[in-house]
Amino acid sequence: MTTLAQLVESAYAAGASDLHIESGLPVAVRVDGGLAIEGAPLPPAAVKAMARSAAGAEGWNRFLQTRSLDLSRTVAGVRCRINVLQSRRGVGLAVRLLRTQVPTIDRLNLHPSLKKLSAGAHGLVLVSGPTGSGKSSTIAALVQEINLTRARHIVTLEQPVEFWMKPQRSLIRQREVGTDTPSFQQGLIDALREDPDVVVVGEMRRPETMRLTLDAAETGHLVFSTIHSSSCAEAIGRVIASFSPEARAGVRAQLADCLTAVVCQRLVYRADLGIRVPECEVLRMNRAARATVRKETLAHLATVLETGGDEGSWTLDRYRRWLDGREHFHIPSRTAPGPAEAPEEGTGSGLPPLAAAQPAPSTAAPPAPAGPPAEGDVFVLDGAGDPLGTVLTELLSG
Repeated sequence: MTTLAQLVESAYAAGASDLHIESGLPVAVRVDGGLAIEGAPLPPAAVKAMARSAAGAEGWNRFLQTRSLDLSRTVAGVRCRINVLQSRRGVGLAVRLLRTQVPTIDRLNLHPSLKKLSAGAHGLVLVSGPTGSGKSSTIAALVQEINLTRARHIVTLEQPVEFWMKPQRSLIRQREVGTDTPSFQQGLIDALREDPDVVVVGEMRRPETMRLTLDAAETGHLVFSTIHSSSCAEAIGRVIASFSPEARAGVRAQLADCLTAVVCQRLVYRADLGIRVPECEVLRMNRAARATVRKETLAHLATVLETGGDEGSWTLDRYRRWLDGREHFHIPSRTAPGPAEAPEEGTGSGLPPLAAAQPAPSTAAPPAPAGPPAEGDVFVLDGAGDPLGTVLTELLSG
């Protein structure tokens, strides 16, 4: 029977970034941005066994309750970010294949000047881009730059943890949302009590997380986070637009004060290299950029990017020209490292799993009390939870 390890090893050797496994369908892999269907359909029982093995006993119980599970595992020596799901066909898996080694700016083929984003003592660095553009890898590379060069206390909040980082010069605490802390919000509240120098917020989706992230950056911490966008201006605009209209002026002021840089990246296939490389737009905040954010005249950021080259900003066109002139690129190996070379992972605390989050209380208004029948052709029904047949009988007999 085909195993998950075999599929991961084969996909890694093909240079795939993603592996899709669905009950009753052939395997699909994404290579250099394109999707390819391979092999014979997989029996549902085999796919279920793969999912159950990857999830483990505790994870499988959570999956049975929610029919969805995010986790990270090392499979066949390859670090994988896995989403276990249920569809109409049965159980399925979406697997993101990660490089085994913790990435660095050089290994990602990024411009060396991006290392300076890790040199600040405080402020917010946003890494943006579409799904699958390498945002998490860039964040990991920036954190690794600190780890290799400075003594800092680094706290990461991720869902799930993608790269296990071995402390070098820094103390690193990696917390997985859903396993080590119930939410990004709680993890951020905890982090600010833990004497951190650097805080990593895996993603900012909710206003509460964004507000706490801004507060952390504003109170003397260096903070890295990601957001989905197609440009630096859009990334800033999305943060502002996530808040209510009456709160946006304060958010703009916070961003203008604490934001130090925005990186927007996309991965582009280079046929001459056989790999995808990141193309970046980089905004380094200066006086003009801060005034633009404070006044929310974000359309003017294009001019700031054009004129800010000496301060580390890059337009997309200028960055492409730099890539075209670059002579040496890092070409990652496509040979799966095998279990013996897998990175050391945390073993957990031995504590019982976190209780599943309780659903938010309903905000719907309670049903109105029954009253006398209205005049005309209007009927007032009590017992809103009665079976449909009972309701129809009441109507017909009325």
